[in-house]
This record gives sequence, structure tokens and C-alpha cells, in this order.
Amino acid sequence: MSSNPEIGSLNRTRAIMKEYGIHAKKGFGQNFLTDLNVLKNIVRAAEITKADNVIEIGPGLGALTEQLAQAAGQVVALEIDTDLLPVLDEVLSPYDNVKVINQDVLKADLPALIQEQFTDPSRPIKVVANLPYYITSPILMRLLESPVEWAAICVMMQKEVAQRLTAQPGTKEYGALTLAIEYRMQARIAFGVSRHAFVPSPNVDSAIVVLTRRTQPLLDKPFDEGRFFGFVKSCFAHRRKSLWNNLKPLAGKDTEKQETVQTVLAELNILPQIRPEKLTLEQFIALANQLHDHKLF
Repeated sequence: MSSNPEIGSLNRTRAIMKEYGIHAKKGFGQNFLTDLNVLKNIVRAAEITKADNVIEIGPGLGALTEQLAQAAGQVVALEIDTDLLPVLDEVLSPYDNVKVINQDVLKADLPALIQEQFTDPSRPIKVVANLPYYITSPILMRLLESPVEWAAICVMMQKEVAQRLTAQPGTKEYGALTLAIEYRMQARIAFGVSRHAFVPSPNVDSAIVVLTRRTQPLLDKPFDEGRFFGFVKSCFAHRRKSLWNNLKPLAGKDTEKQETVQTVLAELNILPQIRPEKLTLEQFIALANQLHDHKLF
């Protein structure tokens, strides 16, 4: 290990930025975390052990990467900013269990990457990241739709998004993203992070969310997962409107189809005037399955 202070300390972060002429790039959503307690608590929340392989998304200056390297068996960090690659190569040189590769997680072939980059790909794979706020949802959906069976996903995100991920039916935060997460994973907010823990400080506070794979699959799966989540998004297209008004496009002006939708809702004991955010995941699945059986989408 290096005799230098840990990367995540404020003084070391500032020194690295000055030495390499690094400035946080808004285009990449960069905010460098400079609170060692928060960094160590992220690793604890993810329950990282030497038996784990870890993928980190957006290592930045390597503050979290360093903490992960000390706890994990192996770490592969995906960094899209080429200006940071030589910096990471140097500051992380004391750790022989870290690889930093220039890769965009939204374009990466994740199963292939795991096979190619990890010495033992059979170990549990965990994702740990301080996600850029502007692409949090796309990254999460990319991870969830991947065939990789993640042991856990532990990510920092805007507090407001974290509340959406863990929202309950009937709340204003509850929506299509909530349901996509609930279908695949169990989500919990581990702890909050002040905006003042970063350089530069973002305009909002953050939270650490831990996603773990369900131990038991849902009993009633939709007819097609991809089309199901497209259906759910359409139901939340106009949040202030009733479920019926969001379902109308499925039937168009066809009176018979409209009556079929009404019949399906009645059979499921779902009131047409209910707001979409009142429905549970199980209700959405049942509704989608029946509408599909009637060839309405």
C-alpha cells in the first residue's frame, strides 16, 4: 500500500486534481466524494469480502476504488473519461487487484466483460458505484436487464431517485422505475449522503441504495418482460390522469375494445378511475396478462 493519505481524503483529492490539472466535468456528471467515512460505509453496505468480484462504474479519481480494492478479491472499474485513465493508473498502482478500463457501461457487453476481465468469473459479482445523476435510471435498467445474476448492486444516487426506487403504492414517488426495481430486486436505502461530502458540491443530497436479488421469484410473471415494462411506462404516461385514461390508447375509438378493457378491469376489481400509482406490481402483472390475452397489445 502507498504511504500517501487515502485518495478519498479532501487534501489528497485536491492535491491529485492540482497535480494532474483535473476539473470535474459537468458533461460526465462528475462530483468527487471526499468523505472517508462515507466511502468506507459504502463498502460495508455492499458487504464486500475477499470472495467478491466488484464492478465499479465511474471511478473518478479512485477514492471508492481504493476502498473496494482493500476489501474485495478483484475490482474492475469502468471509466468513460479518458483524461482520468493515466491518473487512475498512477494513484491505484499500489493495488494489484484493480483493473481500470475505458468502457461505457451503457454500451458494454457485461457478461463478456466479466469473463474477460476477472481472474475467477465464477465468484459473486457485485456492482458498486457513485452514479452520475443524469443517467442513473438508464444505468440501473441496463444492469437489471442484463443476464448477469448480480449478487448485489450498491449505488449512490440523487436522494429523490432513491426514494422513487423504494416507494410504496399510493405515494407520489411510486412509478414505473419503482416497479421495474421491485420486480427484479429488493431495494433499501442504506444511508443518506450530504451534498457537502463532494468536490464540487452538487445541488442536491444523495443516498446509498442497496439492491439484492429476490430469494424467491414472483409467482405470476408477465407474458413478456420487455413488453410488460413498456405497458407499465404507458400507464404512468400521464400521472394526473386515471388508469382508464392512460389505457384508452390501447382501445382507440373501437367501442368493442373499450368495453373489453372495462370488463378486464372489473374482473380484476380495479376501478377505472383509480390512479396508476395506486396499483401494486401484482395488479399490473395481472392486468397486462389479461389485456394481452385479449390481444389488446
